[in-house]
Amino acid sequence: MSASRRRKTLDLPIAYASSRVVGEHPRRLTTLDGARTQDKIASSMSNPLQAASIPGEVVLVVDDEDDIRRLVSFNLDEAGFRVETVDTGAGALAAAARLKPAVVVLDLMLPDLSGTEVCRRVRADAALSDAAVLMLTARGDEYDRVLGFEVGADDYVVKPFSVRELVMRVRGLAVRARERRLARGARDEGKRLRWRGLEIDPVRHRVTVDGAELGLRPLEYKLLAIFIEHPGRVFSRTDLLREVWGISPDTNTRTVDTHIRRLRERLDAHSEAIETVHGFGYRLRDPS
Repeated sequence: MSASRRRKTLDLPIAYASSRVVGEHPRRLTTLDGARTQDKIASSMSNPLQAASIPGEVVLVVDDEDDIRRLVSFNLDEAGFRVETVDTGAGALAAAARLKPAVVVLDLMLPDLSGTEVCRRVRADAALSDAAVLMLTARGDEYDRVLGFEVGADDYVVKPFSVRELVMRVRGLAVRARERRLARGARDEGKRLRWRGLEIDPVRHRVTVDGAELGLRPLEYKLLAIFIEHPGRVFSRTDLLREVWGISPDTNTRTVDTHIRRLRERLDAHSEAIETVHGFGYRLRDPS
C-alpha cells in the first residue's frame, strides 16, 4: 500500500470514531491521540468468520457526510469488498437497483428521503430481497432501533462507532446473505427442527408457523435456529454475539436484547419459545 493511501486513514476527522479506534487496517491502528501502533495484527483475524474473505461482494454506503463515507468505504475496501458510496436516499435506491449489493450501510438522516423510507422501499423490491441493511446513525434510542428493525433493517450501529466492529458486522451480514442465496437453491432433504407449531428447514432456511411460512430476515433466522438446534441450553448475550453476529463480546449487548424482542414479535403466538433466564441470558423453553 502506498504512503499516500495509508494517510487517508490518518487524515480523517475523528468526530464519529469510537472512543478508542478511529480507523484501522491489519498493519496499523490509529488512536485518538494520534499514536500509531506499528505492525499490529488486528485481533479480529483470529475469528474464522471475521477472517473469511468475501471476494467481489458489493457494499453500498449511504451517508450525506463526506468524512463518514470516506472512513467507512476505505475500511470496507481494505476488507476486500467492492464499495460504492452515495449521499442521498434517491441515489441509494438507484444504486441499489443497479448494483444489487450484498449489504447496504444506511444513514437515517439523509437530505431527501429518510433512511427508514429507503429501507422500506428496498424491502418492497423483490429483486433486492437478499440485500442486508445495516443502519448506521446517531439516533440510538430504543424506539429508533425498534423502528429500524420493523422497517426491515438487519442490524443497527450507533454513531460514534468502532470501525473494526462495523467491518465485522458487514462481513457477517454478507456471509449470511450468501448463505441465503445458496439455501434457496438447495433441494429439500426432509430434515426438520420443531418446537410446538414452529418448524425449521435447516437446509433451505425456511420457517413455518402452524403450517404457514414465516419470512424471517437472515439474522432473525439464525437467531431462532440456534435456540431450536440446542434445546435447553442457556445462551448468554456474549454467546449470541459470537455465535450469531460473529463479533467480539465486548460489543454493546443491547443489540441482542432488541433482536430478541423483535424476533418474539415476529413469532406472535409462539413468542414464548424464547425464554429469558434472568442474570444469564436466553434459552429455548421446554415445549411440554
